Amino acid sequence: MGDDAFQVEGRVTEVLPNGTFCAELKNGHRLTAFVTGKAKNNFAGLKSGDEVKLQLTPYDLSVGRILVKEKTI
Repeated sequence: MGDDAFQVEGRVTEVLPNGTFCAELKNGHRLTAFVTGKAKNNFAGLKSGDEVKLQLTPYDLSVGRILVKEKTI
């Protein structure tokens, strides 16, 4: 995404078709999230309510890339 990208934590609120998700950040901002490339296999079991780490760019805050599924204890 580039040098300006930053990471935030959020929660998956809805699973959409084609490997896309609706996510909500801790501050209440909602966005569309996706998984790229070979990582799609690692996130096959991602479901609503899962905590994730997202990468956003300041140029478009409505779309983010899912980097990591947070471990839940």
